[in-house]
Formats: sequence, structure tokens, C-alpha cells
Amino acid sequence: MRANGLSLKSYLRVTQAAFVALYVIIVSGSLVRLTGSGLGCVDWPACNSSKFVDVSSTHAAIEQINRLFTGVVTIAVMAAVGMSLLLKPRIRNLTLLSWGLVAGVLAQIVIGGVVVLTGLNPYSNMLHFLVSIVLITNAVVLNHRVRAAIDGPRKPEAGGLGAITARLRWVLLIFCGMAIILGTVVTGAGPHAGDENAIRLGIDIGWSVRLHSASVWLCLLSALLLAYRVRKNGKEWQLIGHGLQVFLFWCLFQGALGYLQYFSGVPVPLVALHVAGSVAVWITALRLQLIEG
Repeated sequence: MRANGLSLKSYLRVTQAAFVALYVIIVSGSLVRLTGSGLGCVDWPACNSSKFVDVSSTHAAIEQINRLFTGVVTIAVMAAVGMSLLLKPRIRNLTLLSWGLVAGVLAQIVIGGVVVLTGLNPYSNMLHFLVSIVLITNAVVLNHRVRAAIDGPRKPEAGGLGAITARLRWVLLIFCGMAIILGTVVTGAGPHAGDENAIRLGIDIGWSVRLHSASVWLCLLSALLLAYRVRKNGKEWQLIGHGLQVFLFWCLFQGALGYLQYFSGVPVPLVALHVAGSVAVWITALRLQLIEG
């Protein structure tokens, strides 16, 4: 499909770039916290009272680079909005989802300021990450809708996904969401606060880890139950089997990594990988949910 010189395939590349930028800034944001650079810039939006941009120390440079990358993300999501307006005829749901990215990035800029001005309050840090998950969800759905627009409408296939399978996919997604939320609680109670003087949640780290681990096991068990069901139905397996296998890979990898980092004293490289992996698990669960049939 082409709209006055702008093809949906070109627009898809723009939305994919926005998705990558949003993923990268989640990981870079976690590195700010993990390297103790959360207060490398003690003010906002300027780095400090004397300099808007300051890279005079390692902590300041790490925090500053993350802030500056927000500009790249802003350009990417604004491009997604601009390109959606150039499509003729315009596709309303693509435009709305593109504006959703802009609204989310603006919210993140404000929340980022609150994080700094409150001295890395764990609740604001938790909100910062969860809004990032909402943003990446928006980006995944947008890319899915663009691909659907490229492929055009298709008729539902006979013998597609049954009602029980559809419900099990929702159960899996809900448990994954619970795991992510409880993961932020572990972070708020754990040792990597972003600064040695930052306050922590008054929660026992052991119990928070156990609750998070239980939610991950529920997520994995729901995926195995879903796999057991669809394996008995060739049509259902054909539709979601690959997506389910991808999810199970990431879920098992993430679970193993979580136990490894916990029992090895939560070293920074493993925690960074765990953050990136948590987003990958959510994305694969979401894409599994979006498969139509």
C-alpha cells in the first residue's frame, strides 16, 4: 500500500526505529542506576546549577548521555507521528498510537525530573520503569497494526484459536505483568539504588525476591499449560506455536539469569542483562497475545 509517495513499509521502518530507541533507553536508564550515576546530575532539566550539560565526572557523563539520548527517542516518536499524518488516507488507529508514544515520552521526561528532584525516591524509580513498559507496549502494538495494514484484511481461518486458548494467553500476559511489577519492588528494596545515599523501600529483600520468583513461575506454568493445549490442536499450534516457543526461551533464560544474579550477589552486568531480558519477555508475551486466528 502506498499513500501519495509514502508507503506503509516506509512507515513501518520509522515505527521500528522508535521501538528500538525506546528499548535502548530502558537499558541505558538501568545502567545509570546500576553504575551509581543516578545523581550524577543533581538538577533538572539542567545537569547542575552551573552547567546545563556536564560530563566532568564519570557519573555525570553517564547520566548526561542517558538524558541526551532522550532527544533521540523524542525525534523518533515525533517522526512516527509526522509520518502517520502523511498517510493518505490516514489510518486513525496508527495516528492515535503514534501520539500515544509522544504522550508517554513527555510523561517520562517529567517523571525523570521527579526521580532526580526527590533524590531517587524508589517509588518514582518504579513508576519510571513501569511507564517505560507501557511505552514499549504501545510501540509493539503500533508495529503490529502497521504490519496488519500492510498485509490487508484477512478472513478468520476455520478452526483457529479456541476460547480456552485465548483465555490462557491472557492469563500468561497477566502473570508476566505481575512479574514485572514485582520486579520493580525487588529493585526498590535491593542494593542498586542509583546512589549510595538514596532511600530504599522498607521491605525485606528476601520476601520481595520470593514474591517476584513466584510470579515468574506462574508465568512459566501458564505458558506450559498453553503449550500442552495447543500441541493437541494442529491448527492452533500452527498459529501460535512459534511465538510460544520464543516466549518459553526468553522466560527460561530470564528465570535462570534471575537465580544466577541473586546467588552471585547481584553483580551489575547480570542485573543489566536481567533488565533487558525482562523487557524481551514482556515483548514476546505481548506479541503472542496479538496473534490473530
